[in-house]
Parts: sequence; C-alpha cells; structure tokens
Amino acid sequence: MNTHISSDRLRTLFRPRSIALVGASDKSMFSANAYCNLADFGFADRTFLVNRRGGVVHGQPSVATCAEIGRPVDVAFMQVPQSGTLDALTDAAAAGIRNAVILSSGYGEAGPAGRQAQRELVEHARSLDMLVLGPNHLGFANFVDQIPVTPVASLPRKAGSVALLSQSGASSAAMLSFGTMVGADLSYMVTLGNEAMITAGHVLDFLVDDESTRAIAVFMETIREPEVFAAAARRAAAAGKAIVVLKAGSSELAARTAAAHTGALVGDDRVVDTVFRELGVIRVDSIEDMMITASAAASLGRLDAPGIGWVSVSGGACDIIADRADDLGAVVPEFSAQTRQRLTDVMPDYGTVQNPLDTTGAAIIDPSLFTKAIEIVADDPAIGVVAAVSSVPWEGDGPYAAQAVLNGVGAAAPATPITLVNQVLQPISSYTTSVLDDAGIGHLIPGLRQSVLALRNIAWWSEVTRNAAAPATAEPVIVSETAPRRGAWSEATARGVLAQAGVGVVPSDLVSSADEAIAAAAALGRPVAVKIASPDILHKSDIGGVVLDVEGAEAVADAFRRVIDAAAEHAPDAPIEGVLISPMRDASVELLVGVVRDRQWGLVLAVAIGGVFVEVLDDSALATVPVGVDRARGLLERLRGGALLTGVRGRAPADLDAVAVAIARIGDLAAALGDDLESLEVNPLRVDGAVIEALDAVITWTAPAVTEEE
Repeated sequence: MNTHISSDRLRTLFRPRSIALVGASDKSMFSANAYCNLADFGFADRTFLVNRRGGVVHGQPSVATCAEIGRPVDVAFMQVPQSGTLDALTDAAAAGIRNAVILSSGYGEAGPAGRQAQRELVEHARSLDMLVLGPNHLGFANFVDQIPVTPVASLPRKAGSVALLSQSGASSAAMLSFGTMVGADLSYMVTLGNEAMITAGHVLDFLVDDESTRAIAVFMETIREPEVFAAAARRAAAAGKAIVVLKAGSSELAARTAAAHTGALVGDDRVVDTVFRELGVIRVDSIEDMMITASAAASLGRLDAPGIGWVSVSGGACDIIADRADDLGAVVPEFSAQTRQRLTDVMPDYGTVQNPLDTTGAAIIDPSLFTKAIEIVADDPAIGVVAAVSSVPWEGDGPYAAQAVLNGVGAAAPATPITLVNQVLQPISSYTTSVLDDAGIGHLIPGLRQSVLALRNIAWWSEVTRNAAAPATAEPVIVSETAPRRGAWSEATARGVLAQAGVGVVPSDLVSSADEAIAAAAALGRPVAVKIASPDILHKSDIGGVVLDVEGAEAVADAFRRVIDAAAEHAPDAPIEGVLISPMRDASVELLVGVVRDRQWGLVLAVAIGGVFVEVLDDSALATVPVGVDRARGLLERLRGGALLTGVRGRAPADLDAVAVAIARIGDLAAALGDDLESLEVNPLRVDGAVIEALDAVITWTAPAVTEEE
C-alpha cells in the first residue's frame, strides 16, 4: 500500500485529539520531558502512557499495549529502541492509530544497515497505512493548539505566526530559543529527522493551508522529494507565505563530466540557489537571519514596491544603514520630488532630506515630526515598507523615558507597512513588549544589519512571487541522430544535432584526407580552423588536436597531418571520424551555454562569459530546463560581464533577443535528447551582433562508452 501524504492527512498528525506515549519510562529523560511538556500544556488527560510491563509511569497508570487504551488515538509518540519499533507500529495500527512520531536513531543516518532498517520501517508503515514522522528526530510542537509532542525543554506558551521546520532536532532548540528572544513566535515547530516518509515538502504543503501560519523558516541539509518541495513552495508563493531557508552543506554535482566546462560552474549548492530563486524561496546563511527574516515576513506580508524607506532619530544609524544597504543590495530609492518637498516643509532647516532620513533631535523634542515623516515617506510610490529606527528598551519595570518617541511611530497609520527597527540586536523582553504595546507598534526588527537584510529579502520575495510565471514549457525539437547513446558524441555529430534544433552553427566540412582538407579550405576562401573529430577526444586543444588561422594549401595539408598525428600519439585507441575544416571568425563576445543533469532537479542550464576562460572568470547564471526566451534574457542580464553584449570598443551590440532564443533552444534540445543525456555544452557560442553561432559543442551520455572488452 502506498500511503498518500496529503495536507488533510497531516492535519490528524499535527493537530491530534489524543496521543499515545509508546515506550513511556521513568528511566528515559526523553519520555519524562515529553510527558512533562504534555502535562504543562494541559494535554495530560488526552495522553495515554504505553509501557510493555504496565504499572505506574510518570506517576500515572500505563497500559501494556495501545489496544488496551480503548479510545481513539491520533498519534503514537514512539520512544522505543529500533529493535522494537516494527512491533510497536503493528500494535499501534491494531488500535486504529494512523500516525507515528518515531524518535529512535540508527536508521538512514547509520550506514548500509541503518538504511536497510529505514526501508523496512517505511515498507512496514505503508503496509499498515500509517504515516511516520522521523525517525531520528525530536518530534513537533503545535503552539496554536498547545500540543507539544516533543521532549524539547523550555517550550514557550505564546503562539505566533512563524512555523519552524528543522532536519536537526538538536539545532531546533537553539532556533526556538533565539526566535523567542527576538519575537519570532512560532505556530509550529517540526523536527524532520531522516524524513523517511514525511518530508519538508509535505509539511510545507500542510502549513500553506494553516491559517495561523504566515511564514515558514526551514533549516535543512538535504532536499528530499524535490518535486513535492517545489510544488509546496509554489503554493506558498501563491498564498503570500514566505519560505525562508537556511540550507547547510554543499558538494560537487554528481553529474559533472570531465568533458564539459559546465560542470565547473554547476555544483549542488549553485543548483539549490537557482531552484530557490525560481521558486521564490528566500535563502539565508545564519539561524539569526532565518528567524528574523521569517518573523518580518509574517508581520509585513507581501510588499507593493521594492523600495525601503528609512526614517531615523539617529544620523549615525542612517550612515550604517546606507553602508549595509550598499553591501547587501537592498533597494533604498531616492525620494520623489513631491516626497522631498513635503519632507522639507516639516523638517527643521538644518535637516537633510534624503533616504535614509535623519529626523534629527527635533523628532525627540516633537515626536509628531516622526509621525509626519513616516507617513510622508510611506506615500512615496517607490516605497514598499517604512523602517522607523529608534532605541527600544529590554530592561525596566516602569514607564519608559523615551515612550513619546515610540508613540510617534505608533501614531503613524499609512497604508504602507511599517516596522520599528532597534539599532542593536537585543532581546525582546516582556518589558519591551509592554512598551511597544503602549505605543501601538506591532512589529520590531532588532539590529541594523539584520533589518537591512530582512527587508531586502522580503522586498525580493515580494517582487518575484507577486506575478510568478508558470514554469516554462519546452518547445518541440526533432532529433534524428541515430549514433549510439553511450559515452560522448564528437563535435561533428553534436554540431549536426544543434543545426537540426535551429541553433546557428559555424559552417564546417568533415574530411578524411589532406586533399579533401585543401579543397574544403579553398572553397571557404579564408583562414580556417582544423580540428580532429573523435568522440573520445573532447579536449582537442590539450593534445594538439586543433590548429587555428590556417591559410594556404600547404599549411592546410600540414595542419591536417598534425592533428591526425596528435590523435595517434595521445589517444591511439580513439576512433577518428575525420577532421573538421571551419572558417575562422573575427574576435567577438564568447559565451558558454551548457546543460548538465542534476541528480535531484534534472537538467540545469548555465550561461557564462568567457569561452576558454570560463572557469577563471567564474561569471555564470543558472536556470532549470526548460528555460524559455524571457528567462534566458534574464540570465544574460544577471551576468557581471553582460555589458560586453551591449557593445564595447566599437563592437556592434548583441541582439539580446536572438541570443536568448539560441539559449532557450539549446535548453529545449537538451530536454528533447531524453533522460539518458548527461551533458550538452556549446563552448564557445559566438555572439557578433545578430549573428549567433556555435563554434564547438560536446554531448555526453549517462551510459559509458563501449570498451573493446565489451
């Protein structure tokens, strides 16, 4: 039986009416902490203790089996050794329990034997029509309904609107603690462990439908079931719920091939960056930024414009904000002429009207100036959020001395979202909350750098998800080449396939003798490139298999012999298809356009500046295939060296639309070549105005080349 993991099905797991604590024991710290949490949250009367010996556990009577409970139970919270887990699942299923939260370790994280044990666990659970969360994790806590199914200690009682998912149980406690400290109150905390059945994508899908959750923070090392994750992320974007991910770990792409430069540009971590960008997922690199960004996203929601308007009582804070905005790429637009005039009318004569705006000490003397400035800045059409900067207390027990300044922030009531920004990263205590409540302020971001980063992230997310385009559809490409799909195809074969797909290719003749080479070069009437053609010799220049700028019959014949001799010396067993004769081209902008197969996300296309210097320049942009013309144009715009395509030093500017069409077509060809394609690389793709030509190409396959022994 293949258990379907739907959002409705997960509701019975994460919003249970009753729980069986299986393996309850006074000797287990996990069991004691878990029961203590349930009791503290008022769930003891709906918690049933199961201990195979029976008796009194945690001061309460227990039963030996789940069947003895005699009442409907939604979740079996299992804290039994791995060796007893399958029997415990059988017992729970016999009692009608369909969800299991399994804490025990020694499964997929523990080598071949552990992976086999995890496969057996999943197969057994599916045979019982049960869902498994974990194993090797610390459960979950539902703060909305006040149901803690976890041994994590010191859980807060306050519910919020940020859900936290973590593949690390131990790290989740630190994330929870920091979130509580900075006001990122949680709706749910779910530790995922090995994700044997229920993955992050499944939980995301459930949270998209949860009315209490407005943003989701995720710590992950691996994305399991990427199709499920991607579908849930698209639903979250459509629902206006930001996903903020701290993704740890990076490694080389498993599909890298020695034949292609593309593999040096495309690694697992860059692919993740690309996929997140396409899905509108915010990626951060610290726990602090993850929790603060998610909290701000939950409070502010989707912004109507990307600009951040800063209004501060501190000129020094304005300087810091300007520096960090420049470092982090946050959009801090100049105010419109109308906004500048309105601010000039209310600001003191010694104030400077600019963004960030220093209201000067006048706003401390007259907090209404703070109010007016915020409202004027909020009306600027380029501003999507106003960040009001002021100090906020975290210690105290009486009236706050600068309450009037905060009241000035709270009195502002424009349609544009407002957040208060504290100048330093400090706790949001109960005293802080009372001061903010008195001022009527709904949200605070602690720290100047943290606020710049969080607001930049939310502005980016708002823009890319507001009118997210549907995934591109590959245009049909007919491939008639019948060469064996093993190892690599030679340049000559690859060029033919590109031409069939409608990609411009430099003219060439495949010749088998010096006389034929001379005739081909004469017909071209200009200097030529002479290249060996063999599926086994992909780095032709490295062995002397390429001779450039060849002119004249004698030179052509000599070049033919040189590349043939080079192949015989360096690759004596390589099959030789012949020698390619192609016209030399004038200097122009050279691109690499390559596609490789990622083990999780499928075909990934890379565009880079540089030709032979691709790896040195490291200037590339990635997208998943199919790309589409519009997205291909966007890739060109993301290249640091993209200015080369606009025309420099007298060269004609590139026809960017034509380049984009060629890039999209190469992606379509890769898709059409099928699931056994490993890589397709065009390097260089020559761009000279409206003339777009592939000068060299490589195609490799997942199946290895046939050896003589075979």
